[in-house]
Amino acid sequence: MVQRFEFQVEATDGRARTGRIRMLRGEIATPAFMPVGTAATVKAMKPESVRATGADIILGNTYHLMLRPGAERMARLGGLHDFMNWHRPILTDSGGYQVMSLAELRKLTEEGVEFRSHIDGSKHMLTPERSMEIQRLLGSDIVMAFDECPRADRPRDEIAESMELSMRWAKRSRVGFDSGEEHAERAALFGIQQGALDPDLRRISAEKLIDIGFDGYAVGGLAVGEGQEAMFGVLDYALDMLPHDRPRYLMGVGKPDDLVGAVERGIDMFDCVLPTRSGRNGQAFTWKGPINLRNARFAEDPEPLDKRCECAVCATYSRAYLHHLQKSGEILGAMLVTEHNLSFYQALMQAMRDAIGAARFADFVADFRRDYLGSS
Repeated sequence: MVQRFEFQVEATDGRARTGRIRMLRGEIATPAFMPVGTAATVKAMKPESVRATGADIILGNTYHLMLRPGAERMARLGGLHDFMNWHRPILTDSGGYQVMSLAELRKLTEEGVEFRSHIDGSKHMLTPERSMEIQRLLGSDIVMAFDECPRADRPRDEIAESMELSMRWAKRSRVGFDSGEEHAERAALFGIQQGALDPDLRRISAEKLIDIGFDGYAVGGLAVGEGQEAMFGVLDYALDMLPHDRPRYLMGVGKPDDLVGAVERGIDMFDCVLPTRSGRNGQAFTWKGPINLRNARFAEDPEPLDKRCECAVCATYSRAYLHHLQKSGEILGAMLVTEHNLSFYQALMQAMRDAIGAARFADFVADFRRDYLGSS
């Protein structure tokens, strides 16, 4: 019988690992990339098309869905899955990232965050308890604890204070999640490690989260401008602070080479807007690196986006046609390049899973870096 939440590591190769998350709405092969469906849609894609790319799970955004159409309305309409016609697992972020990204629109206190809506200026209070309630009303399968995410370049004392606040909020999130008994019986709750680039703060955060107890653990506070080298430096030590028998999720990452380097260090889950945002702006990801389809050199190029890619876009359309759509501002251009990008990301995840399972991940990484980055 399928349990509420089960994670099993199936193979390891160095620090990289492949596994499987089992939930009531389906299985998730890891390492997994989650397309971002901020406002109950993965932009420029139908849900069935997202699934066809190989995605097992998508991400929804608590803050944006709280504002529009509203969590209570969503619940009356059957929850997020029915609303958007995606019947596999959904992870919802807690709204905590907006504490940082919308700093000019909020007031932060011990209780929570008072937001002024970027849509109409109306005031909203988001607390750990309210975040858990919203994610319950949405019907989320993987719920994220409410946290604050400071920039890594802030003074250490500010980062320490923020981390401690996030840990107090994590405990309140745990209590709030458990109070929704029916939802807690079929959903999972992930905690979020904070501490920016400081090993001591990361360790304190991990210890407090483990003491509270979560189904999975995210590494937060990265991909906020610190650069890839610094991010990898944190992953080199931070993951060993977290339980090895639980999924480890790197939030908001990233470029294909970010994903490969993070899997190399032991990350199991990712989300990022990059493949969809890039698709709308004419950037396509290929095994030979990213290309800008708006560049004039593609105007008469009859080749597919990527000869190695098996997606429907590469099987059907030329670079010249996609260049034309981008230059003409046609909606189809955004749709097709987005579909290809999501397909590429899922193919990359599958290739990493296969390489780990075959104990040849180091060779895969070397080949990838040679082809994608032009380096050894």
